[in-house]
Amino acid sequence: MDSLPIRVLIAKPGLDGHDRGAKVVVKALRDAGMEVIYTGRHQKISSIVAIATDEDVDVVGLSVLSGAHEEYCRRVHEALAEAGLDDVVLVVGGTISEASRSVLEELGYLVYPTGAALADIVAGIEEAVATRAANRI
Repeated sequence: MDSLPIRVLIAKPGLDGHDRGAKVVVKALRDAGMEVIYTGRHQKISSIVAIATDEDVDVVGLSVLSGAHEEYCRRVHEALAEAGLDDVVLVVGGTISEASRSVLEELGYLVYPTGAALADIVAGIEEAVATRAANRI
């Protein structure tokens, strides 16, 4: 029996209008066989959580180039937990400093700074989803 494809939500929270990188990642994930929902730019935290719930996603990925990644990631993490979605894999990409990386990883995010290899992003998501699935059994 074939397993279902990994379902990924990619979102651009806040007023960050630069989405080229997010679109490149969306294409790479689709090319890898994942089902990807891209919300577009300027998303509210509540909208991201509502879409994640409605679409029954395995992964929520944020693309943040504005420098507000710690705040957005914290708020998304908390809102997903409140909605009972604390088992989804969390991913963030964008302009992320080394200092912020550890903060985001402590929140449970896979962190891919600008310039990360697409193959690494795909492999990281596949591994994290497989690990979560194995831990549910």
